[in-house]
Order: sequence, then C-alpha cells, then structure tokens
Amino acid sequence: MAISETDLDHLRRCVDLAREALDAGDEPFGSVLVDRAGRVRFADHNRVSGGDRTRHPEFAIAKWAAENLHPDERAAATVYTSGEHCPMCAAAHAWVGLGRIVYAASSAQLSGWLAEWGAAAPPVATLPIGDIAPAVPVDGPAPELTEAMKALYREKFGT
Repeated sequence: MAISETDLDHLRRCVDLAREALDAGDEPFGSVLVDRAGRVRFADHNRVSGGDRTRHPEFAIAKWAAENLHPDERAAATVYTSGEHCPMCAAAHAWVGLGRIVYAASSAQLSGWLAEWGAAAPPVATLPIGDIAPAVPVDGPAPELTEAMKALYREKFGT
C-alpha cells in the first residue's frame, strides 16, 4: 500500500514527538497508534535517557495495545513511527498482533547517516521489520520526511 496524505499527517505527528523527545534530552523517535476509525489511541516518544533502553515508543504501543485493545482491534490498527522499528519493537508488534506499520525513516537510512557522521552503531542489528515480522504489512520510508528526520538524528547523533 502506498503512503497516503492521511498517513503523512500521522507521520508528521511522529516527527513532532521525535522533536519533543530530543528537546527532553532523549533520542528522537516518536510513534502513534491509530485505530480502524482513524482515532489516535496512544502516542509516545523515546524515553531511554533514564537508563532503560527498552523504553521505545513502539514497544510502549505494543504493551498498551495488549492491555487495552481486543485482538481484532489490534489487527486493524496502524502504528506510525518516525523511525523504522528495531528488532525488539518489531517482535513486540508481531507478538501482540498489531496491524500495519508506516515509518518516516528506515533503519538503513539511520545506519547510513550514523556511518556518515562517524557515530557509533546501535547495539542491536538494524534489520528491516520484514526480517523480524514477515507477516506485518509495512510502508516506508516517506521521502517527504527524510530531511526532517535526518536533521533530528544529526542533532542527536552527529559529530
């Protein structure tokens, strides 16, 4: 499925959440969970600066959805995120049965930018979501948001 204007609106909110995370001293990642009717049910940003490196917004969405949504609601929902899910988050997404993922910037893009800036690579392999959760429909990256995400990442990870 192609990324629609509605998808881009939700992705822009994720980029705003990533900015909020960065402004709070955290890593620039933000995500929203949208139900079948188009309502935002949960939104969050990275919270790893406190020392718990699992506090990714995509992981928080999976936990919230497992506790608050019926399996049919989870399957019909879409997770929008500023950056492609890491393996931990992709696995959590698949395990709780969430639906489509749409992301602004890919893990491959982030890896390339980190290398370009001479920054350290993440401690976990930057695998595509499909390698971890092959049955989950995925769309991204969104070229319209590439420069915005690169700027946020550069601000946090660039040298």
